[in-house]
Amino acid sequence: MHLPGQSSEHGNVSDRLRRYGLAVVAAIVALLLRQLLTPFLGKNNPYHTIWAAVVFSAWFCGLGPSILTSLIGVIGVWYWFLPPFHSFALHDPTTAISGMIGFLFFSGLIILLGEANRRSFAKTQLAEEQLRKAHDELERKVAERTADLNAANENLGELSGRLQQMRDEERRQIARELHDSVGQLLAAVSMNIAAVQLQVDRLDATSARALSESAMIVEQISSEIRTISHLLHPPLLDAAGLASALRWYVDGFSQRSKIKVELDIPDKFGRLSDEIEIAVFRMVQECLTNIHRHSGGSSAAIRVQEQDHGLFVEVRDHGNGISAEKQLEINSSGRAGVGFRGMRERLRQLGGALEIQSDKTGTMVRARLPLGLSAADGPRPNTG
Repeated sequence: MHLPGQSSEHGNVSDRLRRYGLAVVAAIVALLLRQLLTPFLGKNNPYHTIWAAVVFSAWFCGLGPSILTSLIGVIGVWYWFLPPFHSFALHDPTTAISGMIGFLFFSGLIILLGEANRRSFAKTQLAEEQLRKAHDELERKVAERTADLNAANENLGELSGRLQQMRDEERRQIARELHDSVGQLLAAVSMNIAAVQLQVDRLDATSARALSESAMIVEQISSEIRTISHLLHPPLLDAAGLASALRWYVDGFSQRSKIKVELDIPDKFGRLSDEIEIAVFRMVQECLTNIHRHSGGSSAAIRVQEQDHGLFVEVRDHGNGISAEKQLEINSSGRAGVGFRGMRERLRQLGGALEIQSDKTGTMVRARLPLGLSAADGPRPNTG
């Protein structure tokens, strides 16, 4: 921001003309004002109002205009207020000239002080302007970097979402291969062993015992493969939906871990999109795995409900809880808590959010997912 009458190196021709014009007007107004005040101030010391004009010009108009104001003031006082009036002759030259010299001397001091002050003020304004420009440039660069970072985060989120989908599809294919290919081969081996067992009376005791143990091992392998296949991608999730898959998984988890798990889900819970069903199932799976590994508790509770066109999932345990340092790392997306970060990213891709609360009495993980179509509107046709 530039003041009226800023020095010539910072102005243009029109600005200089304006400043000189203001200086001339200030001198004329000061002389006219002195003429109007003559009845009150008398004939002595006619420079009263001219001082004000010089101060004004020195502060607002610059060096040259303020000098011009001083000269006009001296000439005007000489002509109008020094006897003989309205003449450049002088009755008392010594007194008149000494008064003029004194006025010009002190006017020069005022002009120098004003110019120094104006230059200092101009430098301050220039420094502030440069600082403002630097600040604006910094904000612009920060905005650009933020936009680039947001774009990179969006791309990373999209990539993460695609990787999640690819991983889910890969798990589905591996589960299908285990169930169809390996499962069929084990079934064939089991049938062959059964055929040999029909003639067990022809075998000695050692061979018969080995045959029986082989049959048991094959049955155990078949059971393990079915369990692994179902954990990779439960067929109930495709065939019957989320509710059935969760009931099956919770029952199996309780039997294996000896942790009592209560599942609260509506009996008439309709089908949701594939993405939401797999996201909720993986969330529950991850939470129960963490409870088994870390909580030290003997019970847990899962609640799934639909409300206000949103799906709410809550998993709670009564274990040791998560330390404050660990919670900070999880919530700040640090290096720890990969499972929680995976859950949060999967839910974020679907427009949802994950909240974790933990203290010495246990941990609660709550998720919310928006639903475009209410589950209560009716079951989705089975595709599996």
